[in-house]
Amino acid sequence: MHQFQYTRATDIDTALRLFATQGTGPPPRFLAGGTTLVDLMKLDVETPAHIIDINGLGLNDIEVLPDGRTRIGALVRNADLARDERIAAQYPVLSQALLSGASAQLRNMTTTSGNLLQRTRCVYFRDRAARCNKRNPGSGCDAIDGHNRNLAILGTSEHCIASNPSDMNVALMALDATVHVQSPDGRRDIALRDFYLLPGDTPQRETVLQPDELITHVSLPASAAGARSCYVKLRDRASYEFALVSAAVVLQVRDAHILSASIALGGVGTRPWRCPSAEAELRGQVPSAALYEQAAQSALQGAVAQSENGFKIELARRCLIHTLSTALPPK
Repeated sequence: MHQFQYTRATDIDTALRLFATQGTGPPPRFLAGGTTLVDLMKLDVETPAHIIDINGLGLNDIEVLPDGRTRIGALVRNADLARDERIAAQYPVLSQALLSGASAQLRNMTTTSGNLLQRTRCVYFRDRAARCNKRNPGSGCDAIDGHNRNLAILGTSEHCIASNPSDMNVALMALDATVHVQSPDGRRDIALRDFYLLPGDTPQRETVLQPDELITHVSLPASAAGARSCYVKLRDRASYEFALVSAAVVLQVRDAHILSASIALGGVGTRPWRCPSAEAELRGQVPSAALYEQAAQSALQGAVAQSENGFKIELARRCLIHTLSTALPPK
């Protein structure tokens, strides 16, 4: 690991000022739980000259706002968020997703903002001897002709097929979460569906965040009465493993009809993958096995398999059907 300067910030303005006063060289990094950043620093994938510790900023509260929304501080640990009674009752899909991720020890450290920015687990991204356009733009992508069993089938490009590894973010995508950020220029709110970028020709850019922006909160819309939700994760082993495929669904039901549907897939996309075409298939319909099959087929339209991950197309179809059937059994 390279030498670096460490500073502990005590408020948001100080953290942003410390970031802004850096000179040339590798940009600083904000440190929260560190479960991704420190790991990548040990591998020399991340080599910041300055670490700004933001654990003292006080962004660790979960609040229900007067309009019914729930606001989650950027530094709320995944374990605390998953076990919060309000989250478990109003947003069970989020609690389920969090509890399926990593291990108990890691959930005790991992933060909401850190999970939003979690980097891919692609072995070529993490190996400095390999070609990786995400780590070294223009160098090539060894994953395309290499070991790609765990990588993406949706949203890929000729430059990158790395999958987004998060469980939490799949649930947040289905819940229509909003990310709140602050910079020296002020605050802005970003819908999560607009937060992540497809790799395209610039896989090194993963989100719309600017370098000097700090995530302060995530907010969830008020949970609708009668909402049904579920998160299902399929993986090679029962714990401490990333998803081959996962699905998060949130359904609103009225008079035995699906009033609205939100669907997101994990493990298969270069970002947490929202499925608007599948949602449209469900809207206004009576739940049935045939309907769920049709929605799942629609969700996987455009999937592109690589040499080792073609099985994910069928696995994702079955995963989504099972998740829908668990949340709302077909007639």
